[in-house]
Amino acid sequence: MDWINELERATKSFAALLDDADLEAAVPACPGWTLLDLADHLGGVHRWAGHAVVAGNPDGGAEPAPRDRAALVEWYRTGATRLVRLLDETAPNAPAWTFGPEPHTAAFWRRRQVHETVVHLWDGHASQGRSQDLDPALALDGLDEVVSVFYPRQVQLGRTEPLPSGLGLVASDAPGHPMLVIGTTPEATLEAPAATLLLLLWHRLDLADADVLVTGNLARAALLLQHAITP
Repeated sequence: MDWINELERATKSFAALLDDADLEAAVPACPGWTLLDLADHLGGVHRWAGHAVVAGNPDGGAEPAPRDRAALVEWYRTGATRLVRLLDETAPNAPAWTFGPEPHTAAFWRRRQVHETVVHLWDGHASQGRSQDLDPALALDGLDEVVSVFYPRQVQLGRTEPLPSGLGLVASDAPGHPMLVIGTTPEATLEAPAATLLLLLWHRLDLADADVLVTGNLARAALLLQHAITP
């Protein structure tokens, strides 16, 4: 995956959305947030990630977003461009603070910031009542990130109890890819396009509203998805 290219594409798309979207529109997946709040969050995360790479710690990089549209768009573009350039110029194996498993290197932030931006780009379009397709290959990697990074971190931080049983994930648009499992031995398996599964795990879709083939215990699958698998 060309993470730098993907990050540049996603951040430019988000900036373009801010150019003419309704900044006061509510973001359905982020209760209490408007699109402006979402831009403040994403632009802040870009700056925080850059600080983690440069300073080697998570304790900095904050810079509140302006409220004026033109200033907001410029603020977002500036931070995103700076992050893309920093990650492009930093060797992927260079040491960096991360919240993921070892190795703690800059490569983590290349991947993480792409997924952060892509999901929030989806959120931004949803705030305008529009749908946004997710790239199947990116979505499949996003599933792996949830399984290997976010779910273990949620448990470690005490944000959720370990799942009482496992949940299997089968991407129907990635034939031959092994089933991913969250938790222990699955009592239920979800089969759907990778993007659908990713949006379910990030609580952007409800199981009842998604076109998913459930094998095993449907009630158990719905219960497991209610856990804070992701932040």
